[in-house]
Amino acid sequence: MSDVIQVLPDSVANQIAAGEVIQRPASLVKELVENSIDAGATRVEVVVTEAGKTLVQVIDDGKGMSGMDARLAFERHATSKIRKATDLFSLHTMGFRGEALASIAAVAQVELRTRMESDELGTCVRINGSQLESQESVSCPKGSNFSVKNLFYNIPARRKFLKSNTTELNNILAEFERIVLVNPAVSFFLKHNGLELMSLPAAGPKQRILAVFGKKLNEELLPIEVNTTLAHVSGFVGTPESSRKKGSRQFFFVNGRYMRHPYFHKAVMEAFSRLVPEGEQVSYFISFTVDPATIDVNIHPTKTEIKFENEQAIWQILEAAIKETLGRFNEVPSIDFDTEGKPEIPVFDDARRGGFSQPKVDYNPSYNPFHSSSSSKPHASDWESVYAGLEQQHETQSDPEPGPVLLASDEPTSPSEFLQYKGRLIITSVKSGLMLIDQHKAHVRVLFDRYLSQIDSRRTASQGILFPEVMQLSPSENAVMPDVKDDLRYLGFDLSDLGGGSYSINGVPAGIDGLDPVRLVHDIVSAAIEKNGRVKAGFHRSLALSLARAAAIVHGQVLSQQEMSRLVADLLGSSAPEYTPDGEKVLTILPDDSLL
Repeated sequence: MSDVIQVLPDSVANQIAAGEVIQRPASLVKELVENSIDAGATRVEVVVTEAGKTLVQVIDDGKGMSGMDARLAFERHATSKIRKATDLFSLHTMGFRGEALASIAAVAQVELRTRMESDELGTCVRINGSQLESQESVSCPKGSNFSVKNLFYNIPARRKFLKSNTTELNNILAEFERIVLVNPAVSFFLKHNGLELMSLPAAGPKQRILAVFGKKLNEELLPIEVNTTLAHVSGFVGTPESSRKKGSRQFFFVNGRYMRHPYFHKAVMEAFSRLVPEGEQVSYFISFTVDPATIDVNIHPTKTEIKFENEQAIWQILEAAIKETLGRFNEVPSIDFDTEGKPEIPVFDDARRGGFSQPKVDYNPSYNPFHSSSSSKPHASDWESVYAGLEQQHETQSDPEPGPVLLASDEPTSPSEFLQYKGRLIITSVKSGLMLIDQHKAHVRVLFDRYLSQIDSRRTASQGILFPEVMQLSPSENAVMPDVKDDLRYLGFDLSDLGGGSYSINGVPAGIDGLDPVRLVHDIVSAAIEKNGRVKAGFHRSLALSLARAAAIVHGQVLSQQEMSRLVADLLGSSAPEYTPDGEKVLTILPDDSLL
């Protein structure tokens, strides 16, 4: 019987490892930029072509590599970060496995140009699908220059499943944002297809946040700072007024590394409980500095899932720090009892001065200007004849009642039987029983059909704004604007591109008076990012639903009989009156025999 177990070739093993480490072009950016940070770079430039499918180039001014190191860096488990297993518990670098470059070289065409400061000449290494093609001495600046071309060129199945350029560019921007936020002392530059998307000089933590997401965020951030024996927590949280349903910027960092941590996210939300509306969230940028021995970053190849040894204690520290910040920056003025060094204000003592009586005003209570001799009462014949008969006419007239509403299968027995319960439900009697309608969900259903029809039929219903408002989009939001701008126009938004991610809102859809157009566009763009525009029909539905939710009447709004009648008529004339576009139940009918 022949042997069936054999050792896989290195090229195959590297491709298998690449499936975990390199998932998309954004993974290239993450791994290469993190290597630049570990190399002590103060300036990092990222150049991307066709959302990274054709080229990802990372140029830094770090310490560079020697000729031997440049070749060994592409071998599996070759790293300068650790030497023994115990080093995993005292990590101070972003990378440590030695798998990234070997995985990249297995699925792409890679060229590395690097030089150490002490060397006169640098080294150029070219690798194609794990196969070394050439290594030679070249003249190049200090640092490293990685060029990764044609990702997954030798794995067509993996390349076929890459998303659209817009989606892949959004993923690159998301990874880039996470790195630049936690390294504000490093200058970063990002270019896509020759267009500069980000130019971030070295700055402080808050200045870096504003440079990435816009200066308007400055009004919404509150600083937090707490230092304990377990952890040092610092960063910024948003004010309760800045909460939103979508598009919140939420970042956790630990020891200079981005992480996802649902448990700590819950601590933030607990601190804001009863301060923000249900379903809304606030932005936060929170960094933890802990002893590396108390965390484990070696859980997943992406290193974004991190296990803490003292999770519960840090959870309590985080919640307490945020509550302290909210209390410290509230609008209630504090009382200062420290009077030392303050000027002495003399106290008025009327007893020592003989006392004063309260000022009085003299007037004649019997005076009536209409009874004076200078006034004369107008004759009734002068004016009463003008209004003759109007009083009787007013008594006989009354406000017109709304006309009868035609429903699909059940009709209200009388138009006056629309009742509103606690500003939430519309109740009316129908032939089969009692109909209960959620007014907010009903309006969402009606508006959704209207907005979706406007997009599909390319109709525009817009009303101009007297004073146009300017909004600033983040790079990830600005990346999807070319895909959604036409659809926003069909919804009724009139936008002008001012350059640099700034847009002027000149017009909004009719019927959304009282809503903040800037926040509304941000929410719609955030929904578009989540949808990724994969299916155009689903993309249109997402935009229409976002606007319908924002413009619909809210729970607690008092409606007149005519308004309730119109809403019910529009609902029952819609395509699916029983459910909202996302599947929530709008109405229910209680049969007559179940009421008693």
